[in-house]
Amino acid sequence: MNSSSKLVLYNFSHSSCSWRVRFALKLKGLDYEYKAVNLVKGEQFSREFEQLNPLHYVPVLVDGDVVVSDSLAILLYLEEKYPQRALLPDDHQRKALNLQVASIVCSSIQPLHMVTLAKRIEEKVGPEEGILWALSIIEKGFYALEKLLKDFATRFATGEELYMADMFLAPEIDTVAKRFNIDMLVYGLESCDRDRSAYPILSRVYEAYKTVPEFLAASPEAQPDAVFFTPPA
Repeated sequence: MNSSSKLVLYNFSHSSCSWRVRFALKLKGLDYEYKAVNLVKGEQFSREFEQLNPLHYVPVLVDGDVVVSDSLAILLYLEEKYPQRALLPDDHQRKALNLQVASIVCSSIQPLHMVTLAKRIEEKVGPEEGILWALSIIEKGFYALEKLLKDFATRFATGEELYMADMFLAPEIDTVAKRFNIDMLVYGLESCDRDRSAYPILSRVYEAYKTVPEFLAASPEAQPDAVFFTPPA
């Protein structure tokens, strides 16, 4: 029996964290059972799911007796258990850069502009403060990523091959561009003392991601539970 047949992914179509893992699984050629967890309906708070992840977050990967939650932990687990189609390069500097980019996206950008947090800020501070907060986080994070990648990015974030940094960047860029109606070619902070009017590196790799079959196959719209969800306006 194919060892990958026991993989089960609990996820939600429009979760960018879930998208990262789907992208990695597609690239590695690993088959998996798709278990939809409807976050809108609150299925993440069910007794069954709480046994998998008491934090009530997706994604969760089940591999036999092993249960792993958190997208970064899942990708590191997959990289060690299923080394085919490596997600980290052999070069130590580029490997460290990939891990740094992944960490920035999953700890310093994405969780700080979540819909639930933005709504909480709006309730406590004011109706416009949630989106202003989210945009400030995205601007700060994207500007930092531009600086980090400027000497390494070619077709993709850290070179000509897709690596872990791309697994995190691709869903993040796509999600914020669509959620906040951002044109990546022109969006950026206004500044009088330095040119920060756009994100040319992120824009370029984003266009490249759109040509990758595995990225498209892992996209929210391609998932079986996408039909049950309408993204917020």
